[in-house]
Amino acid sequence: MRFTEHELTVAVTAAAKIVAGGKIGKRGKGEEKWESMSKIDRYHLLEAVGSQVLPVMLALPDVEVPAGTRPTFTDAQIAEAVEQTLGESGVGRLRQKVAVAARLTLVRTALAQLPVRQDPDALIVPDSLDDL
Repeated sequence: MRFTEHELTVAVTAAAKIVAGGKIGKRGKGEEKWESMSKIDRYHLLEAVGSQVLPVMLALPDVEVPAGTRPTFTDAQIAEAVEQTLGESGVGRLRQKVAVAARLTLVRTALAQLPVRQDPDALIVPDSLDDL
């Protein structure tokens, strides 16, 4: 799937805010904690979440996304991308299952926060830029 830089940034930031809150579905609490974090702490959290989410999002299959909608993926597509990017870590089966489940939840959370896809042909150029 080809995501825009903006979409990836929004997805990772939203997932990081939820992780900051400590529980999935507690976005308001995560927002408060996010605001109280220092910039370096935010960076470290974004880096950690991004290292988990971005490889999976880039491994998702290409789908056509009409303007005005969000990309949608089946649970099987997301699970396959998670398993493909997780690789063999040399840990036990139980830890492997926990790692897959955690990353799957994090990626689903990030995908749910993606902004609506805009139509690039509908962009309006201000008259002041036409003279340049």
